[in-house]
Amino acid sequence: MDRPRARLSSVANSIRLLTSFSGEENELGITTLATRLRLAKSTVHRLAATLTSAGFLEQSSETGKYRLGVALFELGALVRRRMDVANEARPKLRELLEKTGETVQLGIVDHESVLYVYEMESRHAIRMAAAVGGRAPLHCTAVGKVLLAFQPGDYVKRVLSNGLKSYTPKTMTRRDEVLAMLEEVAAREYAIDDEESEPGLRAIAAPVRNHTGVVIAALAETREVGFGDHFLGRAGVVHDAILVIVGR
Repeated sequence: MDRPRARLSSVANSIRLLTSFSGEENELGITTLATRLRLAKSTVHRLAATLTSAGFLEQSSETGKYRLGVALFELGALVRRRMDVANEARPKLRELLEKTGETVQLGIVDHESVLYVYEMESRHAIRMAAAVGGRAPLHCTAVGKVLLAFQPGDYVKRVLSNGLKSYTPKTMTRRDEVLAMLEEVAAREYAIDDEESEPGLRAIAAPVRNHTGVVIAALAETREVGFGDHFLGRAGVVHDAILVIVGR
């Protein structure tokens, strides 16, 4: 087997090993794991040693068996924080949906892109490329613009240096234009996407802050072009409604 395939096989087997544990079986020995995974004991021992050194497994000094390690708890805590943001924002999304009658979304920054973590659709559901769990660019979506506007300067530079892809004829692709736009967004505390990320879609977004004032997410109202040409003229009104809902 060539090296790339061997590495993939090791990764797959490591995942299978980690998912062998459960609430009923929180400690497992090499023999049990080898039987369950249908692998040689030497292979399972090697995988367990590697995972233990990385903190993903721990070995009991009393039984010699393995259990899940603290590193997995730390990773799970990161996921939990994201889930908490979505759960805490759910009533706010519902309130915005009831106030505007339009589809609302909640997004966070993740790996230099927008990650949508919650969505509530209006009665006239719209087609969007990004749904819950989906990703979108930071520089041309309403949610992305808000999130990027409140990121540290080094992070913004890194995102812009990766290139500004054009998604529609209205997408900003010049670095100086995007930087100027981000300054405006930070000053007025809302952003507009006027068919810049997807043809036929418009959105308005505002920041969601934690108790220390740090922007942790962005809440947006989205609609299709044609459902009220006054949409962009309502930007300030929608912005004020979002700020009231998020407790600003």
